[in-house]
Amino acid sequence: MRAIWKGAVAFGLVNVPVRLYAATGEHEVTLHQVHKADGGRIRYRKVCSIDGEEVEYREIAKGFETDEGELVVLTDEDFSRLPLSTEREIEVMEFVPAEQVDPILLGKTYYLEPEKTAAKPYALLRGALEQADRMAVVKVALRQRESMAVLRVRDQVICMQILLWPDEIRAADFPILDADVSVKPQELAMASSLVDSLAADFDPSQYEDRYSAALEQLIETKISTGDTRAVPAPAAEEGEQGGGEVVDLLAALQRSVEKARGTKGEAAEPKAPERAASRKRTGTDDAADGADGDASGAGKAGPSAKKPAAKRASKSTSGSAKDGEDAPTTPRKTRRKAS
Repeated sequence: MRAIWKGAVAFGLVNVPVRLYAATGEHEVTLHQVHKADGGRIRYRKVCSIDGEEVEYREIAKGFETDEGELVVLTDEDFSRLPLSTEREIEVMEFVPAEQVDPILLGKTYYLEPEKTAAKPYALLRGALEQADRMAVVKVALRQRESMAVLRVRDQVICMQILLWPDEIRAADFPILDADVSVKPQELAMASSLVDSLAADFDPSQYEDRYSAALEQLIETKISTGDTRAVPAPAAEEGEQGGGEVVDLLAALQRSVEKARGTKGEAAEPKAPERAASRKRTGTDDAADGADGDASGAGKAGPSAKKPAAKRASKSTSGSAKDGEDAPTTPRKTRRKAS
């Protein structure tokens, strides 16, 4: 289990550091709403009733509508200023007899686990509850709400059970119950006899959820008979190309390189093709290459300035100079054919 809260039980002058765990969990078969035609999941979006636009979570606030039709908007900043005096503390208020706690008040139950250093005070509080045969009434703040709760012992573990506030219990207003109904003694005796015949000690393990068991069996039968379909992928998860076409990354990179070369080649000046049996390039030749396209001839020095510039292997140009012909002193503009 994963702890959902950490704090301490304030028991007089004793503090018992504890972790809080959910003691219950409802088991049910998880079902989704889907479109009958194609099996697509049905999604729910938060849409503004005024402009019809979808609203992001960070743009949502809480609102209270008054009886006069006025709206009070409450933001996270407003809630942060509200006092929670019992935050991170389970404050013991009093100890009461268990039979005085009406079961209708009982809500969700949590387990309290002591920290390693609090084993002794935890055992002390547990023993006091067991010996007194009472429940401890406490106040605690959970999920930005202050609640009333009771502490009781179950299987050597202190449990905290959230209580509803008294004004959260609805009154049973059924006029028919006020009617004068006559019950004969014989009828009452027969009903009591039926109760006696069905009397037993409560053992919840002897009962089962027949509906969930039947639903699971139904699903297993459909799986075993092949009555299934592939989970459809939402449109946003398909390939970016039309019809779900998968983009070839290598081809896309190749096209990008060719496009970059074409753009660079149009801006650059043509080079005279290199002789088939030319000597190895020198550092001076490299410098001339780096000054490619410079109309002023900068970067050329010494005798090599009149020698043909080496053509880069990655480029394919149609220069006007022939094999073995010196490059002209003044570069001549040429027009490249579109590839």
